[in-house]
Amino acid sequence: MSFIEKNEAFSINVMLGRRITRSAVKGTERITWLMRIFGVLGVIVILRLGYLQLMEYGTYAFLASDQHDLRTKLLPTRGQILVQDRADGELHPLATNRLTYQIYVVPREIKDLVSVAHTLAQGLGMDDANMVAKLTNHPDGAYVLIKKNVLPAAADALRSKNIKGIGFIQTTSRYYPEDSIGGQLIGFVSHDNKGNARGQYGIEGSLNSVLAGSPGSLFAEKDASGRRLVIGNTKLIQAINGSDVVLTIDRSIQYKTCNAIKNAVSSYDADSGSIVIMDPKTGAILAMCSSPDFNPATYNRVRNLSVLNNPVTLDAYEPGSIFKAFTMAAGLDMGKVLPDTTYVDKGVDKIDGFKIKNSDMRAHGVQTMTQVLDKSLNTGAIFVQRKLGHDTFRKYVSAFGFGTSTGIELSPESPGNTTSLAKKGKVFAATASFGQGITTTPLQIVAAYAVLANGGRLMRPYVVDEIIHPDGTIKKTKPHEVRSPISTRTSRLITGMLVSVVENGHGKKAGVPGYWVAGKTGTAQVANPESGGYYKDITIGSFAGYAPSSDPKFVMLVKIDHPRDVQWAESSAAPVFGEMAKYLLTYLQIPPDRPLSPPPPSPPPPVATSTSSTF
Repeated sequence: MSFIEKNEAFSINVMLGRRITRSAVKGTERITWLMRIFGVLGVIVILRLGYLQLMEYGTYAFLASDQHDLRTKLLPTRGQILVQDRADGELHPLATNRLTYQIYVVPREIKDLVSVAHTLAQGLGMDDANMVAKLTNHPDGAYVLIKKNVLPAAADALRSKNIKGIGFIQTTSRYYPEDSIGGQLIGFVSHDNKGNARGQYGIEGSLNSVLAGSPGSLFAEKDASGRRLVIGNTKLIQAINGSDVVLTIDRSIQYKTCNAIKNAVSSYDADSGSIVIMDPKTGAILAMCSSPDFNPATYNRVRNLSVLNNPVTLDAYEPGSIFKAFTMAAGLDMGKVLPDTTYVDKGVDKIDGFKIKNSDMRAHGVQTMTQVLDKSLNTGAIFVQRKLGHDTFRKYVSAFGFGTSTGIELSPESPGNTTSLAKKGKVFAATASFGQGITTTPLQIVAAYAVLANGGRLMRPYVVDEIIHPDGTIKKTKPHEVRSPISTRTSRLITGMLVSVVENGHGKKAGVPGYWVAGKTGTAQVANPESGGYYKDITIGSFAGYAPSSDPKFVMLVKIDHPRDVQWAESSAAPVFGEMAKYLLTYLQIPPDRPLSPPPPSPPPPVATSTSSTF
């Protein structure tokens, strides 16, 4: 090889060496960058896994649960409905939650469907033939729901048999431990087709948003096949449990009230009845019950849906003579009459071509305003209304709260109807003066009688004492004075007149030995919507009052709808009022304010033994 050829070969080798060296450098750089990239990715993965393990532990603990368990954890726990009891000072649940199970079967996993059906029917207290039919009609089924709300004891007994194909889903269900203690007050919880719970009627319905809480939610990224990405974004919003609601209701008083009205409706062969009891100083409802009623645990068995409504807040009726107390109070407040003001009762009044008579169809001659209430004279109420004048009378009716809803935490609530007082003609105000031609709810009557009892203040009725939120904070209801329809003096005067009704008038059976009781009877006619008049043989008996009259601790209305065994309220509602008043005064430990029995008669004067004078 020549020198030139050797040089050329050397040059080629040098060039190739340089190229190889450059390639090696570039390869090393690539590896370095790849290592750096993989290192960064590793750090990211480690950090992400650390974040998921430490910061998102709760989320992935949820995700580790099966589908049913996860759904349960994302649903809030419904708040309880609680009542107080002065007897033990404790809170007692009217509505609460308890652990239950849904039991299902996968028929295709069971070899002997008939045998398993017999076992299920026996263990769950269900019909054997229906159970066999349910399973054998779906032999290849993947899921057949057998029963909801199964108690743990029954579920555990079935689980212990280790039968393949039977599944258990842990749930919670609404539980009402107090049987028949006011279903219309409590309401119930129903479920839609998707299994979502919602309160209906009563407190369950009116305060559903408070009791229900807020459900949680879960968002997770998935791949194209629908599988959750482990390192994808996951967002969990945990459920917020519902708040507990503590009612103003006293458990013992409520129990006694429900039994009393149930027995009264039965005893007088009545269609229905209601009792509502309130603290006149605050407006707090102590008891509220009607008959017929329903058990919230078996609401789905109710055939007459009207039974689900609360008559105390919804049923507006013509109150009759218990309304005379408000007409008289307005007359006293305006200075138009005094308790001893007199008028001549002729037994009938002719107004706008109508004849309005007293309920006893009698003329009583000269009567005081106190006697008007004692004898419940329609003409006396009209006398006071005329003294007031149409506009003033209408203003007092409105001031007492009639014609507008009270605002209690129960819905629906009727405002009643006093629109007849806006009509032309004197007859409308005349009949309204004794409670005819206008309608009120039992709750409105109780709230208005509290005005007479407490010194003239209209208090807003309320049934929720406090709301206990999940975080432990408490929202307390404060008594609210709406306005003062009458003066304190008027309150004292009308109270004395209502005491006379119980002592001397139609309210004697409402009295309680050892106490001064104030109140008024009312036997109201029932309007016939077809004829425009009134039914001849249907009445509503009411008694409204309070005790002790000097410092009332309760105000109460007893209402009996269409009693068939008696005609007048003094023989139906008044005795029930007296029974309940006696219980309340004893239960509340109110000392007597008068002798338990009348004083013995004075001895007769000595008989003279001679005709001589003793002077």
